[in-house]
Amino acid sequence: MLDLGLEKMALIGVVALIVIGPEKMPRVARTVGTLLGKAQRYVNDVKAEVNRSMELDELKKMKETVESAARDVQNSVTTAAADFEKQWGDALDTPHTSLPEPTPDYPEYKHPKKKWRVKQGAVPHWYKARTGVRTRALSGAARVARYRPQKFN
Repeated sequence: MLDLGLEKMALIGVVALIVIGPEKMPRVARTVGTLLGKAQRYVNDVKAEVNRSMELDELKKMKETVESAARDVQNSVTTAAADFEKQWGDALDTPHTSLPEPTPDYPEYKHPKKKWRVKQGAVPHWYKARTGVRTRALSGAARVARYRPQKFN
C-alpha cells in the first residue's frame, strides 16, 4: 500500500496549493474529503458483506452437523423404543402372579361448609355499638366539619 508520511502529505498539499490556487482549494478539499468518506464506507460495506457470507457458510455447516446429530438421536430413540416394546411384549406373554388391587388409604372428599354471607370470625354489630367502635368511615371533609371547634358568640 502507499506509505504516506507527514512529509509526503505536506508536499502534496503544497503542490495542490500551487496548481489549484488558494481560491478553489477549500472547495476541492471538501470534495476530496467527501469522496474519501464514500470510499471508506464502500470498503466497510464490502468487508461486512464478506464477513456475513463467511458466517452464513459457518452457520450452514453448523446446521448440517446439528441435523445429523438429531437424526442419530432419533434413530437411537426409535431402536430403543422398539427394543422396549419387544421386551414389554415378552414380559406380558410370560405368566405371572396376580396381585390384589390396592385399596385407597385416603378419606373420601367432603365439601367444605362455606357460609360466605356470614363470616365466622366477624364481630357482631351490637358489640361494636356497645363498645364504641366506629362502623362507618368518615371522609376527611366530614371529619373536619364534625370536630371543628365551635365559635363562641
